[in-house]
Amino acid sequence: MENSRNRGKNTGDDSLFGSEKQLNKLKSAVRDMQYLLSRGFAEKASSELVGNHYRLKTRQIQAVRGASASENQIQNRKSKQLTISDLNNKTVYLDGFNILILLESLLSEAYIFEGVDGCFRDLSGVFGTYKRVNQTFASIEWVATFFKKAKVEKLVWVFDKPVSNSGRIKQIILDFAIENHLNWEVELEFNPDKFLVENAEITVSSDAWILDHCRNWFNLLGYLIDEEKLSVNLVKMF
Repeated sequence: MENSRNRGKNTGDDSLFGSEKQLNKLKSAVRDMQYLLSRGFAEKASSELVGNHYRLKTRQIQAVRGASASENQIQNRKSKQLTISDLNNKTVYLDGFNILILLESLLSEAYIFEGVDGCFRDLSGVFGTYKRVNQTFASIEWVATFFKKAKVEKLVWVFDKPVSNSGRIKQIILDFAIENHLNWEVELEFNPDKFLVENAEITVSSDAWILDHCRNWFNLLGYLIDEEKLSVNLVKMF
């Protein structure tokens, strides 16, 4: 696996997200999107409508979609959100690629977007293949810091089995856990979202569908940014 790159900004991201003018436009778009979603409009139709109205570029629309939710979704997610003390001596399941890539992006100084549900999201993703980057090990170390401070009994990382290199990242995490005496397991699942929703009492994820359907969840990025004072290139979208 390559280890000579990062998940930093795309060329042009500064012009899309770096100015006050663009930020005001994005916040207005999120407000409008929330209004539409709260009245039952479909997400795709809403984002197209809002995107056209504000003449947003593709990556801006992606950020707005990630940051938006209906009033019902926000209330539902907030009602299931746990605090760090709730995790003491519990088994916690972690949405592997979602959290790992988010941390890699954050440590690469890519833009991170805070949504109306208080969750943090990025614009990277896995498209069939996961490639390790310069920030991968540091990202795993931050999860270990959280694991120890939260006094979690066991942490189960869950990755998409069909994604190329998922077996390798599984081995990297297991080796790290053995070296550092951490009670970690790694599962490879064909449908990790469904697996997490059906099997986890506590999930760590920022994936919207998982947050809507899971039993309970913890906002790991929010915790690390607040408690560990993690430096973040943050765009607050509301």
